[in-house]
Amino acid sequence: MAKKILIIDDDLDTLRLVGAMLQRQGYQIVVASNGEQGLSQARSEGPDLILVDIMMPAMDGYEVTRRLRNNPQTADIPILMFTAKTQLDDKVSGFESGADDYLTKPTHPAELQAHVKALLARSSRWKTGAVVPEEKAPFTIGVLAARGGQGVTTLAVNLARSLMTAVQAEVIMAELRPGMGTLGPDLGEPDPKVLTSFLQAKPEELSQQRVKDNLYVHDTGLRLLLGSVQPQDAILLNATAQFETIINRLTSLAPYLILDLGSGLPQLTQKLIKKCQHIIVVVEPTTNSVLHAKALIADLMELDINKRRISPIVVNRIRSDTQLNATQVQEKLDFAVPAVIMPFPELIYRAMQMKTIPVAYQPDTQTAQQFAKLAAFMFERAQLEK
Repeated sequence: MAKKILIIDDDLDTLRLVGAMLQRQGYQIVVASNGEQGLSQARSEGPDLILVDIMMPAMDGYEVTRRLRNNPQTADIPILMFTAKTQLDDKVSGFESGADDYLTKPTHPAELQAHVKALLARSSRWKTGAVVPEEKAPFTIGVLAARGGQGVTTLAVNLARSLMTAVQAEVIMAELRPGMGTLGPDLGEPDPKVLTSFLQAKPEELSQQRVKDNLYVHDTGLRLLLGSVQPQDAILLNATAQFETIINRLTSLAPYLILDLGSGLPQLTQKLIKKCQHIIVVVEPTTNSVLHAKALIADLMELDINKRRISPIVVNRIRSDTQLNATQVQEKLDFAVPAVIMPFPELIYRAMQMKTIPVAYQPDTQTAQQFAKLAAFMFERAQLEK
């Protein structure tokens, strides 16, 4: 049966255009031209998803959303705010009122479709408490570099979001670096403590439900386990049994898991990579970085990691004519490079200001296309492993 979408907007052109576009995608559309009518339609029609504008007379989208959330009959319906209001305060108010996602007008039809599909998929999986079917083996990707400061976390989170969009399935990204986390403050969680609490618990206390309930859910729908920012928490890197238990729980919660393993090959990382079906080695296109990456790849292969399970990914963090090109990196590594990420410092900065993920903030950029290519490659690898 076709999913039913309720669109609440006082702009008749939006109702017609968006409604027609979603109908062409196979959805059943119900419309309302004001807040009161929207609330009535939500109760009587029981839609699978609601798109609501903010700027409407008499009752704005914030109030509509609050009332939907306060009514047990409509409280669990996913809500996408689709509006021309672009300021950070507007977005924050939207999420505080109860919206699941926020998209600004005008937007490309493909972006709207992707948000709608992701919300519907999330709703059916997570709100029913469903887990990954047993017949679908989870695919775990480890991301690491030979040394720090090469953009491992940035690559991991952008790949996670891109993979989630590409495969329309749940993806969890775990920043397994207690005391050295950077992602939380960037995404609106200034002092994440969940990983620390997990590592201080006994392994038998880390139930699947506890791990699931405590994951950080970003407004893009991506689920995250964030590393703490307190330097003293780095002592918990010795909690090997807890780390292994955490990964076992995470792989039961989503078909795709991406692990930020940081830099080097300490004892913990050597254990955790054995749980990964694929390893990404981040390498900068400089002579020294390539030499270190080549040594890291050799060490991985000595740990019995099959060559086909390793992919070096070139990440350009600065614009410079002195850096090596992809062909030169491949020759020096003697290893195929399936993707190259060009510098995107301005995009990173703007995304940080909005507390979001760069590829989600501007999904039509060259950067997003490069990550989409990498996500497609990883999906292909996952299919080969099954």
